[in-house]
Amino acid sequence: MSDIERLTITLPTDMAVAVKGAVAEGDYASTSEVVREALRDWKMKRALQLRELSALKADIDKGLADVAAGRVKKFDADSIIARGRKLLASRTPSA
Repeated sequence: MSDIERLTITLPTDMAVAVKGAVAEGDYASTSEVVREALRDWKMKRALQLRELSALKADIDKGLADVAAGRVKKFDADSIIARGRKLLASRTPSA
């Protein structure tokens, strides 16, 4: 960390207590370490969200292209529900 910038942050009391508690319990050496780890986790989560959003947009574009090209089927809600129930049943462990 050759470039370090000091920031002042304001947290709700419950978050401040959690940060200070993590330091007091020895999980972290300082409150800055807690915040740095939280930001690293946030960055990874945000990157994943952006990848998922990109994939969703690609799926939407593909669907719109299919509609424009006439590659569509009649909407059959009963068939979709039955397929969903079958998929769910195959994933749920039986009692």
